[in-house]
Amino acid sequence: MEDSNSIIKIRKDKITEIRDVMGINPFPYKFEVTSYSKDIINKFNENAEPQSVSAAGRIMAIRAMGKASFCSIQDKEGKIQLYVSEKNIGEKDYAVFKILDIGDIVGVNGTVQKTKTGEITIFASSLVLLSKNIRPIPIVKEKDGEVFDLFADKELRYRNRHVDLIVNPAVRDTFVKRVRIIRHIKKILDSKDFYEVETPILQPIYGGAAAEPFTTHHNALDIKLYMRISLEPYLKRLIVGGFDRVYEIGKCFRNEGIDRMHNPEFTLLELYQAYADYEDMMRITEEIFEQTALAMNGSTKMMTGGIEIDLKTPWPRMKVVDGLKEIAGVDVMNMSDDELAVMVKKNGGVIKGGFNRGLAIAELFELLVEDKLIQPTFITHQPVETTPLCKVDYDDERFLRRFELFINGAEFANAYSESNDPVFQRETLYKQSLRREVDDEAPPMDENFVQAIETGMPPTGGLGIGIDRLVILLTGEPSIRDVLLFPTMKPE
Repeated sequence: MEDSNSIIKIRKDKITEIRDVMGINPFPYKFEVTSYSKDIINKFNENAEPQSVSAAGRIMAIRAMGKASFCSIQDKEGKIQLYVSEKNIGEKDYAVFKILDIGDIVGVNGTVQKTKTGEITIFASSLVLLSKNIRPIPIVKEKDGEVFDLFADKELRYRNRHVDLIVNPAVRDTFVKRVRIIRHIKKILDSKDFYEVETPILQPIYGGAAAEPFTTHHNALDIKLYMRISLEPYLKRLIVGGFDRVYEIGKCFRNEGIDRMHNPEFTLLELYQAYADYEDMMRITEEIFEQTALAMNGSTKMMTGGIEIDLKTPWPRMKVVDGLKEIAGVDVMNMSDDELAVMVKKNGGVIKGGFNRGLAIAELFELLVEDKLIQPTFITHQPVETTPLCKVDYDDERFLRRFELFINGAEFANAYSESNDPVFQRETLYKQSLRREVDDEAPPMDENFVQAIETGMPPTGGLGIGIDRLVILLTGEPSIRDVLLFPTMKPE
């Protein structure tokens, strides 16, 4: 078999021949497309007059037969067969067609008819080369129902997504579905009078989550900037400024590890609603997940990793301490600090900066309970030490008015009754900033943000949903890399 360098040289020579010998430009400006494969096939009526179409696509198979040939092209909707004959398109254009390769992009005008074998086909009246391929693409072969030479290596697919999209139609379907999921979420929020806004990606102070940021430098201002780790700080400023309902679906960046559910660059939905609380956020979360599942799949039930998940609402609620007691058999409310510390260590947990009772409870929940939460469950009342941006529960100020949504052992959403007490907010953010000495993920004090809260922020409910994880769930894909067009990869 020829190596790729040899094939590239041969195909470059073909470009020279087409351009210099045949006098045809192999890279014309444009081509008018009026029809696509799926519509052509669906609308075909063999009892009606032959339909005239203008289509374009990438050649995926060629069966040359002298002065008449068949080939199939692939467009955005699928594949369709072409019948190309010297008699119909002319000697010169047929000579060009005869030296084309799989991977070339062509435009075709013709009529739609059935062949003797019953396949709906475009009978070409003209055919034009639109782009000459020089780098070979994988060719999937089928024989007696078996498929050979699949482009299936995950590493190669992620690094060469353009090829993956060409030869694996199911991959394209996943990303089309991702687009539709995001559109549907926006439709839900727009119908509730939320404004979609844009906030800075480059920020002088990062915050809104516990994560290590990526850093950069602005030359003209000679300042250090951070890529945002969340959308929260600026969206809350808009609530202060009188935008009562805002949301953003945008990229966030965290300088952390990569695994099945984590990529350094990811897509987050955050929304904030004035005069609301975390109970309202629960209802919005349920609606987004249930209605989007119905819109995408026609059902609230789906299979993921061999497990059936049902997003039918309403979903159960469980406090953190109750989850530890009921699922892990650990009654943290009746344990001493020493007993908690021993149990965290015994289960392989780590509390950065030394023992902290609230963080120990949260760590035990992560270690002992999270992976057992399979069906959608709201976990509420996290220890107050876990976040400085949330209101405490006034009935028990050791805990927060907060929830996390867990499905199939992973967190999908996080929401608060947002803190709007400026004295409490300054104090908690300052305490959090002090942890930077022992915890690299603790964000610095953001004085401008605190001053915004001091201006006066109404009671507010806030919600964050991991879009990539939602897409994983609704498409049944195994990993975040399968729902990101271009996941972060280590250079070869």
